[in-house]
Amino acid sequence: MPRKPKTIPGPSRLSGILAQLTKEPRPFLPNLKSLQLTYAYRNDHFGARHFVKEELPRIRYANPTIDIRVNKVPKTKDETLVPEMVVELKNGTTRTLNMDGKWSSAIYHELMDLTAGSWWQRWKNEQAAAGISTTPYPPPQKKSGVAAVLP
Repeated sequence: MPRKPKTIPGPSRLSGILAQLTKEPRPFLPNLKSLQLTYAYRNDHFGARHFVKEELPRIRYANPTIDIRVNKVPKTKDETLVPEMVVELKNGTTRTLNMDGKWSSAIYHELMDLTAGSWWQRWKNEQAAAGISTTPYPPPQKKSGVAAVLP
């Protein structure tokens, strides 16, 4: 018979995953038909890779009928591949979002601005009225001085 723990166990791994999937704002995208993402398989396009890891499961959970395709392309250092997301709306129009050099949160906000509709604008206005910033993180700063020279 196993011993009883002396402390109360913390939240389970499953409850943590569910909390991540349902955190606010839930990405309900009524105008979106499909997403197609293309980025490098490794060693590049970090914002796009983090977007796929952090935000895409939330989008899939809130919108199970959306067709999502992710293309991870092998890339060498000599090749130039621009990470992009092709967004197809229900009215038949397509838009291509450039994900090069952007943080995952900036990509998420750009997608939400394009497809979410009026509830997204209301949520941003409510957050601004409460004094909470909704802008995505700024792009990383270039190194200067000694930090640019040292490895």
